[in-house]
Amino acid sequence: MSNQPTFNALVVEEDANGNFNKSIQERSLTDLPENDLLIEVHYSSLNYKDAMSASGNKRITKHYPHTPGIDAAGVVISDKSGTFEEGQEVVVFGYDLGMDTAGGLGQMISIPADWAIECPESLTLKEAMIYGTGGLTAALSIQKLEKMGAKPSDGPVAVTGATGGVGSISIAILKHLGYEVIAFSGKPEQSEHLKALGASEVRHRDTINEIGQKPIGRELWANAIDTIGGDYLANLLKQTKAGGAVTSCGLAASPEFSMTVMPFITRAVSLLGIDSVYIPLEDKKAIWQRVATDMKLPNLESYGEEITLAQTPEYLDRFIASKTVGRY
Repeated sequence: MSNQPTFNALVVEEDANGNFNKSIQERSLTDLPENDLLIEVHYSSLNYKDAMSASGNKRITKHYPHTPGIDAAGVVISDKSGTFEEGQEVVVFGYDLGMDTAGGLGQMISIPADWAIECPESLTLKEAMIYGTGGLTAALSIQKLEKMGAKPSDGPVAVTGATGGVGSISIAILKHLGYEVIAFSGKPEQSEHLKALGASEVRHRDTINEIGQKPIGRELWANAIDTIGGDYLANLLKQTKAGGAVTSCGLAASPEFSMTVMPFITRAVSLLGIDSVYIPLEDKKAIWQRVATDMKLPNLESYGEEITLAQTPEYLDRFIASKTVGRY
């Protein structure tokens, strides 16, 4: 083992008292699982799921010690399957990466070859991770609204969790595609930041719930992207215009919500689920090409803050404390 190349990784360990501790440690290739594709990771990105894994959430990660990181972008070291060539730039999102398979917050990962896709030529590895799973989810949400017929002339699109990774990239891409955006956030101090991203209006997220227990409300937005779930999702649906749709991709507020069927049967409103983890590889390649072309944002570097691996423990704690803004 001493002759094996070593690399640095964030490692989360559970102690005898059930506490979870994060540290940067030197690891060996023998610490990685046996898979076909070995990648040297150049960039990763932080997501709420990484923070849950790093804090010991057993619904996300069952076995510790563990290296989180559901995103990775890097260069192929070797591929026993023959799918990729040595030196090829690839990106990885979802599947089991960073859950129970050592993830992108380590300088090396070993994964099945069919988890990776080639990084589009129009994106650098860093740009790919500025999008990351958050950007991928945003793009999938917008594409699904488009498939339901959404267009800018229909009216504004509401976005909840606006300062988060999915929310902030959703606002930027929607604006880039010509949509008007109403951003909802629990952080009013970030209003100017959200307007800079492209929101025409910023409202406190709790205003969504002012409708209370009414089964249906006034039609306030044409479509919506919800990232937080709970009553916010239910009340977004109640206030969506006839024929509109709401995408659901998160549960930061709650995984549960309660409502009547009134928006569905009186306004033909649709609720659309978004999965960015287990979608078919061909669909993932297709949406990633859109991210690299018509959905590619100008001044992309301004949407993410670059940090070092050593800073990840502190920043993951910020997610749990709801003190994050944008992409890291």
